[in-house]
Amino acid sequence: MKWKYTYCLVILLLTGCRDYLEIPLPANQVAGSGAYDSDRSCAAVMNGIYSQLMSGQMMDGAGVGYRAGLYTDELQDLGLSPIFDVDELALYANNVQPGNTDNPWEQLYFRIYTCNLAIEGITANNTGALHFKDQWLGEAYFMRAFLHFYLAALYGDAVVATTSDYTVINTIPRSPVNEVYQQVIKDLQQAQQLLSVEYKDGKGTVTLNRGRPNKAAAAALLARVYLYTGNWAGAAAQATTLIENAAFQLVPPAQTFLTASPETIWSLAPDMAAIVDDYSVYYNDIPDVVTSFPASNVFVAMSDSLAAAFEPGDARKTEWAKTVSSNTLTYVFPSKYKSKTPGEEYLVLFRLAEQYLIRAEARAQLGQVTGANSAQQDIDVVRARAALPGTTAATQSAMLTAIDHERRVELFAEAGHRLFDLRRRNTLNTIMTIITPQKGGRGWQPYMQWWPIPVEDLKANPSLKQTTGY
Repeated sequence: MKWKYTYCLVILLLTGCRDYLEIPLPANQVAGSGAYDSDRSCAAVMNGIYSQLMSGQMMDGAGVGYRAGLYTDELQDLGLSPIFDVDELALYANNVQPGNTDNPWEQLYFRIYTCNLAIEGITANNTGALHFKDQWLGEAYFMRAFLHFYLAALYGDAVVATTSDYTVINTIPRSPVNEVYQQVIKDLQQAQQLLSVEYKDGKGTVTLNRGRPNKAAAAALLARVYLYTGNWAGAAAQATTLIENAAFQLVPPAQTFLTASPETIWSLAPDMAAIVDDYSVYYNDIPDVVTSFPASNVFVAMSDSLAAAFEPGDARKTEWAKTVSSNTLTYVFPSKYKSKTPGEEYLVLFRLAEQYLIRAEARAQLGQVTGANSAQQDIDVVRARAALPGTTAATQSAMLTAIDHERRVELFAEAGHRLFDLRRRNTLNTIMTIITPQKGGRGWQPYMQWWPIPVEDLKANPSLKQTTGY
C-alpha cells in the first residue's frame, strides 16, 4: 500500500455525494482537524466512506461482482465492445498479472485507512459532543471488517491494518488468511455491540431506509465469515437471528432489489442522480437485438453454463435475467436491477435469501440434513420463493450439492459469490481447468485462485511477499 495521503479526509474520504439518508453536512465543509468534533461531521466522514465504496473499484459499474464473474464461469465476453480493455481481458482469460492496473488491492487498503482514521478520531473524542458516538464507531468497525473480508476473499493472505500510522503499515507483512478472518470477526463483534437494532440515518434518527449498517448487517457478514471458516454452529446461529427477525422477509423476485424491500439487510445508495450499475451489463439498457450492440453499452452476458443452470419454471430466471435473441444468436443477461429512476433501487449487499442458504449449508455440515430444523427446510423456503418444488436431496453429500446449485442461481452477479463459493467448496480448480481454455486462456493453475498484489505496493512495503505463483 502506498500510504502517502495527508489530506485524505478533505480530498478523498469526504466526497459524500450520495444521499446517505440526508447528508448532514457537505463534504467540502469538513476539515480534517475537526472531522470528529460533532455528530454532523462524523456522519459526513462515514458518508464519504460509503460514497467511495460505490465509486471505486469495489462496487461501481465494474466492481467485484463484474471482475469475479469474468474470472470464473459466470460471465462470457461478447467480444463486441472495444472498451473491454486489456485488464478485463486478462481477468476473463485468467491471465491476471501484478502489473495489471485493474486491481482493487490498493483501494481496499485506502478505505481501511480511512476507517482506521475514523475509529481513532471518534474514540478520542471524549467531550460528550457526540450523541451518536456508538453509531459512528459501529459503522467504522463494520466497514473495516467488510473491507478486510474482501481482501481475504480475493487475495488470501493479507495485511491486517488496524492503525492509520502509515509508517507502521508499510512494514507489516501479510497474515495468513485465517488470521485476516479472525480480525474480521473481532471487528464485527465490536460492531454488534455498538450498532443499534434499528436502522439510523445520517442524523442518528430511526429510518425505514436500510442504507447504513446496523446490528443486523454485522450479523449477516458474521454469518458469512463463520461459514467460510467452517464454524457451522456460529454461522447457523447468526443466520437464525436474522431469519427469526420479523423485520426481514423474503419477497417475490420482482420486488427483491427495490429500495423498500424487506429482504434487504444492508444496501448502498448510488449517486443521487444515478441508478444502480454494479454490473457493467447494467450501464445502459440491455439491447433487444444482439447483432447490433452499441459499442459502449454491453460487454458481457451470462455464461452458457449459468444460463442453463436454472430449472424449468424458476422465477429467478424470469425476473432476474433477460434473454435476447436474433436469427443466429441468443444471449441471457443478468437483469436484477431494472429501474431507470434514481432512488428506486439500491445496491443490495446482504439479503435474507443468503442467510437461509448459509443456515442450510451449516445445518447440512452439522448433519441436520432433513426433517425438523434442517437444511431441507431452509433450501425449500428459497426454492418456494422461486416457484420451484422442494429439494429431493436426502443425504449430506446430495444436500451440499443442492445448496451449491441454489447459491449459483440465487446469488449470481452479486459481489463475487461464485468465485468465493467455488474456492471454499474445493471445486474451483476442477471447473476452471475446463473453463479457462474455453475462454481463450492459456490454462488454469491452482495458484490462480488468489489474485496478485500490485507491483507498486510491493515496492512500498519491503515486508510484503507476492502471492505464490506470480
